[in-house]
Amino acid sequence: MNLPVEDGAGHRREVRSFVLRTGRLTPGQARALEAAWPRYGVEVPDEPVAETFWSERFGRQGPLTLEIGFGMGQSLLAMAAADPERLFIGADVHTPGVGALLAGIEARGLRNVRVVCADAVAALPRLFAPGELDRVQIFFPDPWPKKRHHKRRLIQPAFVAALAERVRPGGALMLATDWVPYAEWMLEVLEASPAWRNQAGAGTFADRPAQRPETRFERRGLDRGHEVRDLVFLRR
Repeated sequence: MNLPVEDGAGHRREVRSFVLRTGRLTPGQARALEAAWPRYGVEVPDEPVAETFWSERFGRQGPLTLEIGFGMGQSLLAMAAADPERLFIGADVHTPGVGALLAGIEARGLRNVRVVCADAVAALPRLFAPGELDRVQIFFPDPWPKKRHHKRRLIQPAFVAALAERVRPGGALMLATDWVPYAEWMLEVLEASPAWRNQAGAGTFADRPAQRPETRFERRGLDRGHEVRDLVFLRR
């Protein structure tokens, strides 16, 4: 995401909330990118999508879930396998992760997952119509722990406002992090937004939702003594 910020002179400039990491592909990831992308990959259109865009890509209608920053795709694959009626769209800029997710879709025979290799937040207005999304999930985004990097954090007032435009009333925003200061930041930003309501109650973190599986990244953080915090907010 390119976040608008002001410099010391009051000029606005764009700051990315992610670092582009192409990485080295394994043979399996490379094969999946070549063979599976034509079936499950979705290019970001130049213009806002028509109402039938996603039903045409999936071949049917269903509640749409967008996961931003799916890493290597483990949690997204598990959630899609457990809820076949729901339609999942994974968006990430990390090419090896995209290859791994495509390989997992093929291996599990899933038909309810599509993949976008792009900055989903910048492309949000072109990917989804207003109120089209049923759920957005963002698990373990980069916490940018140093204070001078806080402006790069994904969860910002402008971002949650943009998401609110694309999520239906009553739809959900699910987040998780193993960096407690970032969890507190998320809680503050979201509770300051008039578009979102804390499902767990004001000032309270949520229990881990039953549908969110524990990932390898999460287990590694727990092994290091990190504390995981979940947040679930509903679109007013």
